[in-house]
Amino acid sequence: MGEQEGWAEPSGPLPNGLLPGAGPVMRALEMDRWLKAEDRTAELIACIQPNPPSEERRNAVANYVQQAHHEMLFLSDEKKREQEETFELVKLKAKLSHCSSGRLSLVRVCTFGSVPLKTYLPDGDIDLTAFSHDQNLKDTWASQVRDMLESEEKNDSAEFHVKEVQYIQAEVKIIKCLVENIVVDISFNQVGGLCTLCFLDEVDNLINQNHLFKRSIILIKAWCYYESRILGAHHGLISTYALETLVLYIFHVYNNFFHGPLEVLYRFLEFFSNFDWDNFCVSLWGPVPISSLPDVTAEPPRKDSGELLLSKLFLDACSSVYAVFPGGHENNGQPFVSKHFNVIDPLRVNNNLGRSVSKGNFFRIRSAFAFGAKRLARLLDCTKENVIYEVNQFLHEYMGKARQRQSA
Repeated sequence: MGEQEGWAEPSGPLPNGLLPGAGPVMRALEMDRWLKAEDRTAELIACIQPNPPSEERRNAVANYVQQAHHEMLFLSDEKKREQEETFELVKLKAKLSHCSSGRLSLVRVCTFGSVPLKTYLPDGDIDLTAFSHDQNLKDTWASQVRDMLESEEKNDSAEFHVKEVQYIQAEVKIIKCLVENIVVDISFNQVGGLCTLCFLDEVDNLINQNHLFKRSIILIKAWCYYESRILGAHHGLISTYALETLVLYIFHVYNNFFHGPLEVLYRFLEFFSNFDWDNFCVSLWGPVPISSLPDVTAEPPRKDSGELLLSKLFLDACSSVYAVFPGGHENNGQPFVSKHFNVIDPLRVNNNLGRSVSKGNFFRIRSAFAFGAKRLARLLDCTKENVIYEVNQFLHEYMGKARQRQSA
């Protein structure tokens, strides 16, 4: 059910995987009061969500970096002709509508993540990945791109201002820089990002409701980033893809039974502050007991017989169509490794999307969820005259960012 259909009752879904003794996680919401809060939340989302000027700016930066790749790898005229005769662009299972390639370029450069998904925050970065049929480039690509960007940084007449170029030799090699003060991350042959983009787009189309899923992602990302400071894999916090998977889990278990993004956020905080993280992994197929690993057989998402949003057929089909590796094979057959905050990748079940979260930050995240749920519950108890005030207080930092963007 969607934004204009019915209202959740306290006798609603009975989720599985909660802490022993956890109380009900489906507190009834008074419609008039909550719709007033949703209206105010919609105003705030409109102030911070992607708009034509921000999209134009990010697309211009992405196009600039893409074009710089092509120019960097253009060769002599004779060599160009040789490459034109022999080179075949890499064939991807994911859609390539966000990719750019020069006529004779050795690479195809694609945007993925929150920019093409249109769920980025004003402080959000731009993710690009370069694909090439020439595997020899794999060893030299990073240093070439770094040198190219450092040259642009010193070029006073460059079209865009580049600075703070870094080469990060992590699990996935990344070139990171600032272009027009927007963080740009460039990787090589990361098809998984494109597969994830296609999967989340398909889910958003399924949920519909004027992109309720994407609007909810924007709100929950903003709350995690601005209000609670718990978003950011590079800081040992929650990765964006892990957060998106958790949001989707709420839609899945509650079967799209929401009146707006604020209720999605409330159910998100209410549920995950009571989830038994010590004993279960989050999986769209249902909670997976940590004690059963490496077997990832899931328990049912709900204890009752209520209908879920995503059928097993849909999940299995997406896992096959958008699998990172042909035929759905996992990376070297490696098992899922549990850590402190365990979220199973819907497209690659041996991939722990929560692996970035450190032990200390896990307790910080769990406390933030509990505090957020308690704080947002004030909307249920305050006078109707104070509803807008409580929303503004709950999203205080968010509002500050919205005002800053409006004045920019």
